[in-house]
Amino acid sequence: MITIGNIQLTGFPLLLAPMEDVSDPPFRAVCKENGADLMYTEFISSEGLIRDAIKSRKKLDIFDYEKPIGIQIFGGDEDSLAMAAKIVDVTNPDLLDINFGCPVKKVACKGAGAGVLKDIDLMVRLTDAVVKSTSLPVTVKTRLGWDEQTKNIEEVAERLQDVGIKALAIHGRTRSQMYKGEADWSLIAKVKNNPRIQIPIFGNGDIDSPQKTVEYKNRYCVDGIMIGRAAIGYPWIFREIHHYMQTGELLPSPTVEERVEVSKNHLRKSVEWKGPVVGINEMRRHYSNYLKGLPGIKEFRNKLVTLKEVEEVEAVLDEVQEHYQGFEVERAPIVLENYHEHCAV
Repeated sequence: MITIGNIQLTGFPLLLAPMEDVSDPPFRAVCKENGADLMYTEFISSEGLIRDAIKSRKKLDIFDYEKPIGIQIFGGDEDSLAMAAKIVDVTNPDLLDINFGCPVKKVACKGAGAGVLKDIDLMVRLTDAVVKSTSLPVTVKTRLGWDEQTKNIEEVAERLQDVGIKALAIHGRTRSQMYKGEADWSLIAKVKNNPRIQIPIFGNGDIDSPQKTVEYKNRYCVDGIMIGRAAIGYPWIFREIHHYMQTGELLPSPTVEERVEVSKNHLRKSVEWKGPVVGINEMRRHYSNYLKGLPGIKEFRNKLVTLKEVEEVEAVLDEVQEHYQGFEVERAPIVLENYHEHCAV
C-alpha cells in the first residue's frame, strides 16, 4: 500500500504523467478506463490562474471518475505559487503537484519548471510556500538536475521532504537532455534507497512495455512508475502492465475494433468538454497515434483530419474498422522527443 497524504494506492501503482496539451480530461478518461491508478492534469501556470486566464482556469476541470487525481502547477514566484495553491484548493483534487521538470524553453528560461533546478534554495522556498498555502497533500515532479554537472536530485529529495512534500516523481534525465538519450534510473534508485527518505518515490522515463516495468521495479525498487509518452495513442499500456505483473503473461495488442472504439470514446469526450469545433479540431492530432501501424492508413487519416461533424468522423472510423477487420496491429513506438516545444503555454 502506497500512501500519499490521505490517498492510498494498492499494489504497484502506475501514474499517468502530466503532459502539456496531452493530459486533458478526454485523454485522462481513456487512460483511467485502461488502468491508470493516479493521474495529473496538464501543468497550469500560477500566473495564469491569478490573472484568471481562461485556458488556465479550464485546466482545473476534474471529474469524480478520475479520482484520485492531482492538479499540477508551475511558476517561479513564491507569492504567485502560494496564491495559485489556494485557488487549486477550492477545486478539491486529491493532491497538488508542483512542476520542477518541464524543460521547454518558454518555461525553463523564465525560471519555472526545470529552470528552478538551477537554484535549489529557490526550489525549497517555492515548495514551502505551496505546502503552507494548501490543505492538500503536495507532491513534486522534477528531473535529475539542470545538466551533467548539477545532478543534485539526492539533496533536492531530502530538502523537499523536509518542507513537507508527500511524494516525489523523478524523470531520469537532466534538463539539458530534454527527452534525448537514455533515462538514468540509477540516481532515482539512490534517492529511493536513501535511509532519510520516507516518502514514496516514483520513477519516470523510457517505460514503454510491461517487461521494462517489471525489470525497473525490481532493479531500482521504486514505489511506482509514471508513464508519459508511451501512453500517447496507447492507453492500453496501463492494463497490459497490470496484467503482466499479476500473471506474467503478455496481453495481445489491442485489435482494430478496440482502437476504433477508444478513438470514438476520446472524440466524444473531447467534444463534450471542449465543444464541437475545438473538440473535433484538437482530436485530429490523436488519430495517427491510435491507428499507427495500419498499412495504408494515410488515406483514412487524411479524411479524419478534415471532417467537421462527429457523425462524419465516426463513419470514417467505422470504415477503418471494416477495412482492417481481423488485421493484427504490430505495436509501433511513439517517437515524440521534444513534443513540449510545440505546445502553447
